[in-house]
Amino acid sequence: MEARKVQRYKRVLSGALICLLILALLVGIETYLLSVRPLIYSGPTAVASEPAAMPWQPPAASTLPNGEAGITVLYGQALIRETATFFGPNGSIRPLTNGMNCQNCHLQAGTKPFGNNYSTTARSYPKFRARSNSLETLNKRISDCFERSLNGTAPDSNSREMGAIKAYIEWLGSGVTTDEKPIGSGIPKLALLSRAASPENGAKVYAQQCKTCHGNQGEGVKNPDSVTYVYPPLWGPHSYNDGAGLYRLSTFAGYVKYNMPFGVDYNSTRLSDEEAWDVAAFINSQPRPHKDQSADWKDIKQKPIDFPFGPYADKYSETRHKYGPYISMQH
Repeated sequence: MEARKVQRYKRVLSGALICLLILALLVGIETYLLSVRPLIYSGPTAVASEPAAMPWQPPAASTLPNGEAGITVLYGQALIRETATFFGPNGSIRPLTNGMNCQNCHLQAGTKPFGNNYSTTARSYPKFRARSNSLETLNKRISDCFERSLNGTAPDSNSREMGAIKAYIEWLGSGVTTDEKPIGSGIPKLALLSRAASPENGAKVYAQQCKTCHGNQGEGVKNPDSVTYVYPPLWGPHSYNDGAGLYRLSTFAGYVKYNMPFGVDYNSTRLSDEEAWDVAAFINSQPRPHKDQSADWKDIKQKPIDFPFGPYADKYSETRHKYGPYISMQH
């Protein structure tokens, strides 16, 4: 009797041991497969067999030049990050701007992929620009930002500050060759809508997605120092004027899509293309400072289809040029 019990216990223990060995083998196989299997992004645009190429990244701090040249680059970075501290209404150097910072438009001090960064800016100049109908320098490009996006007056072209901003932009693009267009440079262009962009629809998107940061009236939110903005004003007297690049709808829609609401990036967009077009239309339908642009676009045939001020070489109205639809307007 005792012998039969011992045999039965041996059979049970043997079976349990075999089960444990099988389980351990399966766990080991799964662990191995997990270790060699590529991570697959679950978002709608991901392709498992073709990992997304890495976008442009700014140079490492270790590449800063030594001595005075490096100090100049860092000063330029400070001017981009805290423009209002130096040139805002209560600026420590002189009051030249509306109180916004350059990085309110050129995100993360011009280093964010698809965030209007400076990766290719320096190597793009000098270049001919149809808007001014002239060959422009990098200094002229910087001056335009002060006069349009910051609705102010540019620093003297020969000033220490202009030189520092230029040095910073040149350093950021130091690893970009003349013919290269890195992934993440510029602002992506969204597919054109088959309808006009709708400020009415955009007002709803703004209320749901934007007003928490930018305010009910687009007034923005200032830092505790009351000098610089945490979230910039999107319209009103302290926002960009109607000569700024973001006043063109196709530019602004792409910028919104890949950067807003705060916290999103090209890998985690929240708004649909239509929502981005519509909220851009709503924001640009609001009042803002006007810039005299009578000297711009002397060759009216070169005007972009979304430039909102006539005269035009075609038959379409200013409203049509401002909001679309654009597909039938393409040449």
